[in-house]
Amino acid sequence: MITNIFTKGIVLEDERVLLRPIVKEDYNNLISFAINEPDLWKYSLVNPAGEENMKKYVDAAVENRMQEKEYPFIVFDKQTNEYAGSTRFYDIQPVHKTTLLGYTWYGKKFQRTGLNRHCKFLLLQFCFEQWGLERVELRASINNERSIAAMKAIGCIQEGILRNHLSGADNERRTTVILSMLKDEWFSTAKELLRNKTN
Repeated sequence: MITNIFTKGIVLEDERVLLRPIVKEDYNNLISFAINEPDLWKYSLVNPAGEENMKKYVDAAVENRMQEKEYPFIVFDKQTNEYAGSTRFYDIQPVHKTTLLGYTWYGKKFQRTGLNRHCKFLLLQFCFEQWGLERVELRASINNERSIAAMKAIGCIQEGILRNHLSGADNERRTTVILSMLKDEWFSTAKELLRNKTN
């Protein structure tokens, strides 16, 4: 049964990470990344580097949730007791029981620490076990080899490539790799695979 997630304040957490809906005040929790690590968004379609851009980024995320277009989260690393980045559901299609999962980024000190695997486990578990979805799609620039490898490592299947697909934050055309996970794949293999990677 599909759930209207916009009527709920979704909080997802385990022993390592907490994800909660982003609010405008979270600008203060993310601004240091925008000032000190602007290359985090090298492959992104949006670039919140710099104080003003991060404010617009957070404001737009909050507004898109209010308009029921997207459901953005801020990521809190319970191990370091610090805010680590952000992720979101977007292109949400309740009729088709699908969503895209993306706009995911973490500060450099949180990369390759296992944090992302914990986040993905919680998000995918929510999608397939509580939200009632049949498919979750993920996308990345063809040049973002690390991100593509990480998606495959948690059980996502590459489906294809959209050539010269979109304009990136740098105004260059982006070729996009499409990956996905289906509900039966989550229950048959991916859930256990990802659970083992978070232990």
